[in-house]
Amino acid sequence: MAAAGGSSELRTGSGSGLLRVVRATGRALPAVPLALGRRIRRATHAHGAGESGLGKLIELHAVHSMGDMLVTMALASTIFFSVPTDEARGRVALYLAVTMAPFILLAPVIGPLLDRVPHGRRAAMAGALLARGTLALVIAGAVSGGGLELYPAALGVMVCSKAYNIVRSVAVPRLLPSRISLVKANARITLTGLIAAGAAAPLGLGLNAIGQEWPLYGACALTVLGAILSFRLPHQVDLARDERKVHLAELAESRAGRARDADDGRSSGVLRGLDSPVFKALLANAGLRGLSGFLLFFMAFLLRNEPLPGLTAAFSLGVVGVAAGTGNALGNLLGNWLRDRAPELILLMVLALALSCAVAATVNYTAATVVAVCAAAGICQALGKLSLDAMIQRDVPEVVRISAFARSETSLQMAWVAGGAIGISLPLDGRLGMTVGACVVFLATASALRSLLSVARRGTPHPRVK
Repeated sequence: MAAAGGSSELRTGSGSGLLRVVRATGRALPAVPLALGRRIRRATHAHGAGESGLGKLIELHAVHSMGDMLVTMALASTIFFSVPTDEARGRVALYLAVTMAPFILLAPVIGPLLDRVPHGRRAAMAGALLARGTLALVIAGAVSGGGLELYPAALGVMVCSKAYNIVRSVAVPRLLPSRISLVKANARITLTGLIAAGAAAPLGLGLNAIGQEWPLYGACALTVLGAILSFRLPHQVDLARDERKVHLAELAESRAGRARDADDGRSSGVLRGLDSPVFKALLANAGLRGLSGFLLFFMAFLLRNEPLPGLTAAFSLGVVGVAAGTGNALGNLLGNWLRDRAPELILLMVLALALSCAVAATVNYTAATVVAVCAAAGICQALGKLSLDAMIQRDVPEVVRISAFARSETSLQMAWVAGGAIGISLPLDGRLGMTVGACVVFLATASALRSLLSVARRGTPHPRVK
């Protein structure tokens, strides 16, 4: 009896112990994401970003990047590299032409249109996100039903995504805390977006296992969340009406001053056409972006037929892809670590790095030098874009800043497409390809070196535009 009673008590104790473990686990599981969320929030709100509102913009961009990743994964079946090389070249050329279509609208249409609604920038971001979510649903219907609306809807998604990014870039200076430079702020936003996109990849795989259209449903839900977050941004993102009048008066005065200086044979002001440091920075970035597009398409076709020495074709593609992606992430990480470095100086450094790596791969074509030039292209493209954005945010009058970003995005996309076009048309010879890549960077460096070096030596002040 005593033994039986003892066994009963033992079973009861074991059961209550198991129950306590289950309860403790149930309490601990929600604590993990909450602790991770608090850690992420501390990082995004550090150095005054929480007080200024920049932290909220970073969180909004993270949500946007997750939605972008889900849409990209849903459309991954349109990749054309599963067909023979000759046929793939024609399809990729068509893809490049289609890719350019959204950007034709950015500079002449979307940029000036958004410049005219400076009082509704938060609404513009929310509208772009909601439009992208609606188009994601259209794509989901086309994926499941095989409709032809897939292609115009995909183009519309690209337009909405770029429109959001342009307005987001314009909002950064108005939320910039005193302890963070423009380059560092842009890097923190971009790096957070990359991390968020990487975190969304497993989610996309899980949703895709349910059905091809489910990642698009997830993207739509994220865009709705992003639209809500857009309206949580501080009111200073939008220009006040009286403030816009002041900026317009300053812009008119600046243009008049530049006209007088042109008559006197002198140059002044922040925008001077072909002599502007911003324009030279755009040329330098166009070279870096062209190198990136060239390497992407040239190496994709080259390594299918001629793998890197000692490696298989699949492994070669994986190595250069990881090198480029890691380089891009590292470039944004370096930008986040940089403090008040002049963007002109950063741009000169990345041009020198890209050129030296491309020349090294030309002289000594090996697996190591090819991986190095792909990684350098990723680093330099990221840091170069951060520097260009900082110069536009610093030097371009706010009333035309959206148009400036639209034109820069269009120009850089054209450079990327031009580089890709050269890559798919060039004979598949590794040393020849590296030579062409080195020439692209050399031309960009030669066109921008003198102006950027002059500004870097002069130590251009960094006015804070609010």
